Amino acid sequence: MSEIHTSSSGESHGSVTSYVIGFVLAVILTVLAFAVVATHSLSPSGTILALSVLALVQVVVHLHYFLHMGGGSEQRWNNMCFVFTVGFVAIFIIGTLFIMNNTAIHMMSR
Repeated sequence: MSEIHTSSSGESHGSVTSYVIGFVLAVILTVLAFAVVATHSLSPSGTILALSVLALVQVVVHLHYFLHMGGGSEQRWNNMCFVFTVGFVAIFIIGTLFIMNNTAIHMMSR
């Protein structure tokens, strides 16, 4: 039942077991994030830190179990495209924040 399915081009689409493991991990991480917020058990900065860590783990789980981005040589182009996209989005967001901050500073000095 855990046979790996491939498309007509030979790309791996994972197995049912892989999808179930990913789904269970995603649900557990979501419930943990909800519990951290709902119980108010941490300070506000601790809550933000816990949610950030849980979100990062959630992203890694999705990338590995659902998008099948691994370290193998057959995934090299997917990984390169993903890294380029993340870099581009980071530059775009940081540049936007820099321009908005710079504009606000210069407008407040008048």
